[in-house]
Amino acid sequence: MDDAQKHGQNRGTPCEVSWFAALCDDDYEFLGVPDPRLASGFAHCRDIVLAAESGGLDGVLLPSGYALGIDTLAFAAGMAPLTRSIRLLAAIRCGEMWPPQQARQLATLGQMLGGIEGGRLAVNIISSDLPGETLESAPRYRRTLETMTILRTLLSGRGLEHAGEFYRLALAPPRICAPGAASPLFYFGGLSEAARETAAAGADVYLMWPDRIEAVASVVADLRARAARHGRTLRFGYRVHVIVRETEAEARAASRRLLSRLDAATGATIRGRSLDSGSEGVRRQAELRDDADADGFVEETLWTGIGRARSGCGAALVGDPDQVLAKLRAYRAVGIDAFILSGYPHAAECDLFARHVLPHLDHGALARVPRG
Repeated sequence: MDDAQKHGQNRGTPCEVSWFAALCDDDYEFLGVPDPRLASGFAHCRDIVLAAESGGLDGVLLPSGYALGIDTLAFAAGMAPLTRSIRLLAAIRCGEMWPPQQARQLATLGQMLGGIEGGRLAVNIISSDLPGETLESAPRYRRTLETMTILRTLLSGRGLEHAGEFYRLALAPPRICAPGAASPLFYFGGLSEAARETAAAGADVYLMWPDRIEAVASVVADLRARAARHGRTLRFGYRVHVIVRETEAEARAASRRLLSRLDAATGATIRGRSLDSGSEGVRRQAELRDDADADGFVEETLWTGIGRARSGCGAALVGDPDQVLAKLRAYRAVGIDAFILSGYPHAAECDLFARHVLPHLDHGALARVPRG
């Protein structure tokens, strides 16, 4: 039996495996306990990206926040000359910048990464409220879809005639966006009805937070049907933390250690400080924690303890290499072909995952397939 058979590797279409750069003040040795060595800053986050690249991961998510951390696109531009192969999945919050200027900015970043057509730039579209703004969910997602349409049109080098609810524009693309150029892949997530329809109409990769396998399968089926009604196809991504050690006992001990200095009040403060802390997805993460057993597990290897001090993605795969591989294989079987993983501290856990799990995954080709 070869390694692929031993570890249950999917011999079909390769998946994409990415890591997370903690630009948003989200790196800890002990969850909820700030550590100056792990504070978000260019040098620290640079080292996470370079660790992911040297470990052989395909991409890295660069998150976006207002009160937290450092600026996403400025950081991405700084990383462009320091990296050679890794894909930068840069998060943008719709409405933060006038879309035509955003298109020019993204096109410039793509050029710095060797050209958008090379697949080293992707965009994580975020629809949360802007600082100081409260906009109802439905119009906020309508604005998001308009932004996606404008960006895709201009980044593809096409002229724009757009008369929408939020933007009315008639203009040629920036010169840097050549006719026939490829738009970067748009990653997008959200569980509400409005979010699902926005994804179906405008995204390339629908990104999910942790959930039970049957729930993941249900969301995939629903979004496939919605996209088909728009004459489109979607790919599916899964954002989850990971704690992998040589044995299950060691992995569980590491999970307990991670939470060993967290108090409930600090955890609640951290969960509440995100701009999207009241979203449907965040509520679902809370439900999973409520449903978990006494050790925090909601199903085999899926541990919800991370969510005690984190808004958003609130669960981790905890186990030995074979258990983590089996879980990733189970997600692949229900339609996931892109993983965005993370762990604490990010650089150290990235190294463990790259050594123990990544060599047994068939990965690396998602950005090279045609857009939906």
